[in-house]
Amino acid sequence: MASTSDPSPVIADSHASPPAGPLAGVRVVELAHIMAGPVCGLMLADMGADVVKVEKVAGGDDSRRFLPPDIAGESAAFMMMNRNKRGIALDLKHPEGRTALLRLLERADIVVENYRHDTMERLGLDHATLATLNPGLVHVEISGFGRTGPYRERGGFDLIAQGMSGLMSITGEGPGRAPVKVGAPISDITAGILAAMGACAAYAHRLAGGAGQRVDTSLFEAAITQTYWQSAIRFATGESPGPMGSAHPLNAPYQALATRDGWINVGAANQANWLRLLEVLEAPALGEDPRFADNTARMGNRQALAEAIEHELARHDTEDWVERLNAAGIPAGPILDIGQMHRDPQAVARGMITEVRHPRAGEVETLGCPVTFHGTPGEVRRAAPLLGQHTREVLGELGYEGAVIEGLIGAGAAAETVPDGA
Repeated sequence: MASTSDPSPVIADSHASPPAGPLAGVRVVELAHIMAGPVCGLMLADMGADVVKVEKVAGGDDSRRFLPPDIAGESAAFMMMNRNKRGIALDLKHPEGRTALLRLLERADIVVENYRHDTMERLGLDHATLATLNPGLVHVEISGFGRTGPYRERGGFDLIAQGMSGLMSITGEGPGRAPVKVGAPISDITAGILAAMGACAAYAHRLAGGAGQRVDTSLFEAAITQTYWQSAIRFATGESPGPMGSAHPLNAPYQALATRDGWINVGAANQANWLRLLEVLEAPALGEDPRFADNTARMGNRQALAEAIEHELARHDTEDWVERLNAAGIPAGPILDIGQMHRDPQAVARGMITEVRHPRAGEVETLGCPVTFHGTPGEVRRAAPLLGQHTREVLGELGYEGAVIEGLIGAGAAAETVPDGA
């Protein structure tokens, strides 16, 4: 599956199992840092691609310095975003470092980068150069606002994208309150997922006989995709919806509700589930109340509806209600904190909580692959690399002799970190 001038398959290091998954054999070069680009590389790596992360010699990915928290001195944030990848450190401003990268790109199927708008051009790595070097290369670009349009030169951050996309206008407890962002960096993560989807689509096009191409997405567009329901409301009514706490803009009851000992999410979002909810609550009077007769009425009286349901929910604890509601076929679940989610039996059963051995931190927990391929399963097979951990290995695969590699490292064109005890 590699590009035409490739002499041999990439061999994983001895500390990881051979790549598995539907993208096994696909070569990816990651020229990315912090979040959106590394998420894209992470998705491709989880699906079996051999992802080589290229970091700067001086300090590497900035997320290596996102401390605290750390595990044995290693950034927990970096380890989360970069497991399943091999790591090489190159100085791309050094002629020999740039030459080594060009050799790597010549043999790659996909390159992922989230540099500022003119960085690749300044490095002499613009798309025209890459397409001449490797006509089959899929060049994935992730930026703040995209490579076209009036904002194309602006830098981008998750917070800015959330604000400009409308997300922060619909997040929070209600009107008149301070703007609130989604707790997770949702535009970064979504942009990485969209980029991975685009990379796979462009690669499939290439396999069908097409050429390589640029794939361009942004944090701004990724955040906008989270507004499908609210944009539909604005298109239909001409009015921009505002924040509704945990409630749904189109259905009720569909929100977090208080129980005797905590909170529960209830999704009785259609008439059949509403009638089932009344049976479980043993509250037929609510069904006779004209304020709650159908979804239109319930949406118009959401506050009164929530208070009436919470009056009934106060009779039992959250766990009891979760069992009763699910037994009746009504979607319901507790509101877990992150630690509780990590221990949840369904998260564990789906492989979303797993362990991998890091060369310094030992056995560390990480999140697993969120897509299950029943015929070609992906897996978390290696920990995040130390800075330049695989520099010597990858350069050797590119045809560099041992003495030449020593010279590159000695000249500062490349760098390596040897794992303890290696």
